Amino acid sequence: MGGGLGRGGIPLPVGGGIGGLLVVVLIILFSSGALGGGGNSGGIDVPGLPSPSAQPGTATGTPSEERLVDFVDFVAEDVQDSWVQAFRESSQPYERTKVVIFENGTNTGCGAASSETGPFYCPANRKVYLDLAFFRDLRDRFGAPGDFAQAYVIAHEFGHHIQNVVGISDQVRQTQQENPDQANELSIKLELQADCLAGVWAQSAADEGILEPGDLQEGLVAAEAVGDDRIQKDATGRIDRESWTHGSSQQRMTWFRRGFDSGDTQACDSFGG
Repeated sequence: MGGGLGRGGIPLPVGGGIGGLLVVVLIILFSSGALGGGGNSGGIDVPGLPSPSAQPGTATGTPSEERLVDFVDFVAEDVQDSWVQAFRESSQPYERTKVVIFENGTNTGCGAASSETGPFYCPANRKVYLDLAFFRDLRDRFGAPGDFAQAYVIAHEFGHHIQNVVGISDQVRQTQQENPDQANELSIKLELQADCLAGVWAQSAADEGILEPGDLQEGLVAAEAVGDDRIQKDATGRIDRESWTHGSSQQRMTWFRRGFDSGDTQACDSFGG
């Protein structure tokens, strides 16, 4: 499967190798820098009516689940509207994708997914998969409550879609195959770049006026909660740096904040020098 949050970007290029290549890709595509605003909906905590972007993998029943589905759809639409504008400004087409919402498990283009998988992006069919149970875990198990904590998760997965669309994911996978000893480190850099791209969207949401007081902090708390070191320590009481694939809590907060503070994709060079 593609990148995800898991449970258990871009200044001038520096040097050669994969870092320089990825920097060039994003500079060419987003020479205008910042994302534009998405829609004109109300505050992030008052999402509008659902639209056709969300494809539930299983039916939802309770009112709280229905509200969550509506919120996911609202955020997904705003994220994609922002990327559509950014691509348009750089004279590039943006390929919209779908969000598949499920609980317990679902079949995907990347194989079967269970509630243990967490949210993820499947590059094979270019869809974002979100398990509603993860959002409850984010609040209760990871200690990251709030609507914008959920919005950070959604925007992160769309960051992986951007990486796939512009060819970054393919370059990373090829380099991982050629250099297996670098596989985990490259995975971390890919995840941190997706965090940064999520931050760039968050800044566009702030420019739209749909962020509320405390929303940025909720996003940062969520980024901290899903750091490899935090998850490992909570689960086993120890930290194994060599097994990381997503980055530490500090790294994830830093890159999300970097994207937010700059509002610029060119700040997201997690692969560079």
